[in-house]
Amino acid sequence: MTKEFWTVTEVVEIFEVEEHFLEELEEEEVLCPTCGKESPAKLFSGAELEKLRLAKILVEEMGVNLPGVDIILRMRQNMVDMRKQFDAILEDLAERFRASDRREL
Repeated sequence: MTKEFWTVTEVVEIFEVEEHFLEELEEEEVLCPTCGKESPAKLFSGAELEKLRLAKILVEEMGVNLPGVDIILRMRQNMVDMRKQFDAILEDLAERFRASDRREL
């Protein structure tokens, strides 16, 4: 069973980043941690960790500033969404062709 959410302390340790870096990413709205129902502690989902991983690479290895990170990650998400739409369209077309072939038999 994999973990669903991680605390700030765990994230800082796993990614070897300063807590201030997480706060800056939150301010830029790159990361959006959730608060647990039982405690007000910030929790990060797997999707947020993936954004953090990419943000860290962009900042540390490529020298991208935080507003640039935000733009890049939004563009990346748009591309993923468009790919899903494209795949759905192709699947719909394939199903129509299969249905058409069945009617011709």
